[in-house]
Amino acid sequence: MDSLFLEQGDIFTTEKDGKASSSHKDEPLAARLRPLNFDEYTGQKHILAEGKLLRRAINSDSFTSIILSGPPGVGKTSLAELIARMSNAAFIRLSGVASSVADIRSEIAAAVHRKKNVGRNTILFIDEIHRFNRAQQDVLLPDIENGNIRFVGATTQNPFFYVNGPLLSRSLVFKLESLAKEDISSLLQRAVTDKRGFPDRKITLQMEALAFLAESCEGDARRALNALEIAVRTTAPDKKGVINISAETAHESIQEKPVEYGDDGHYDTASAFIKSMRGSDPDAAVYWLAKMLHAGEDIRFIARRIVIFSSEDIGNADPRAISLAVNAMQAVEMIGMPEARIILAQAVTYCATAPKSNACITAVDAAMSDVKNERVQAVPKHLRDSHYKGAKTMGHGEGYVYPHDKKDHFAAQDYLGVSKKYYFPGEAGYESKIKERIEYWDSIREKGKSEVRIIEESEYPMSKQRLKA
Repeated sequence: MDSLFLEQGDIFTTEKDGKASSSHKDEPLAARLRPLNFDEYTGQKHILAEGKLLRRAINSDSFTSIILSGPPGVGKTSLAELIARMSNAAFIRLSGVASSVADIRSEIAAAVHRKKNVGRNTILFIDEIHRFNRAQQDVLLPDIENGNIRFVGATTQNPFFYVNGPLLSRSLVFKLESLAKEDISSLLQRAVTDKRGFPDRKITLQMEALAFLAESCEGDARRALNALEIAVRTTAPDKKGVINISAETAHESIQEKPVEYGDDGHYDTASAFIKSMRGSDPDAAVYWLAKMLHAGEDIRFIARRIVIFSSEDIGNADPRAISLAVNAMQAVEMIGMPEARIILAQAVTYCATAPKSNACITAVDAAMSDVKNERVQAVPKHLRDSHYKGAKTMGHGEGYVYPHDKKDHFAAQDYLGVSKKYYFPGEAGYESKIKERIEYWDSIREKGKSEVRIIEESEYPMSKQRLKA
């Protein structure tokens, strides 16, 4: 028999009689197990399930250009090869790292010859397409347009940042996601049962080992298969000729797990970090902080984001937040890692649990919008600088009331020239006191009085003593 898969308690066992061909036996396990059909392809149901656009385009053989993006080891190359197999097309693979424009032109010429003489289409697959500059990418456009080639590009970066607009506009663009643990587990089980995996070997893969590899590979199928292959090839068989892969062996066969953190990872994680603090979830905020630190993110970048957050999302609801954030930024600069993680965690948890207000950013953005889009207000004469010679002859400073000469240091005078409101303090934290104070001042302005009368607590909810606070 070709393969036997038995589940005995918590152990998966495989015994194979099949043999790999000499042309493939030296390939990595991930290459030997490339899917031959959709049933063997692991994951990406969001784009490959029946009825989905990509599945329809492949089945109907009606695409001209496809761009696949996603982290390493999620099946971009396997999908490209599967597309070629399903289309019965020649598959030519180039690399954005090693290939040149001359290589592209040579393969396009061969594709034209192939189509003319044998009537077979060619799928030109370029891995890491983002490594090609704009001029290199532009070389593809004419031959995609006239149907000389069908193009499939793969990239670990965001294609909307790294792929030319003209190429994007001619392509179907799909994002592949990291594989789920269940997908990795299924793939590993198939690796020890499929005759393309480990021919002439008897392998026992314990459930604990399977679970560890599926969890620790971070959704990267290639990494999981490489670890399994190392475990199999470096483990001596027992007296019965069985290679036993235990949890301990699995641990030894996989290096420290990496964290996917390219350009998308950087921006997406920073976004989740800020939104978790804004959402007052210190646990989530600390987790995203830990991910950034583990991935080697610049601690100064993290500290700057916290300082910005302390004004943008906390503001005057807790005026202490910006002081703590700035102190943390300075301390991080002086201390460095690994101790800086503690300082950052303190700042993050404080900001995440502080009362929130976006009144400051709302106020300044609204004012800047008015400055940009409306007539710019002239400075009222009584507010203009009157300290230079001749200023007073032009009326500068005339009628200005010095607030500190008045009771409670408040003078009800016009400071803008038009009736505008930009700052609307909220009810959270210290802003509730600010709101109360502003409402009191507004009531005085409405009455048009320049002197602040003393109001007893019984007359108005804010006493004179609270007003000065």
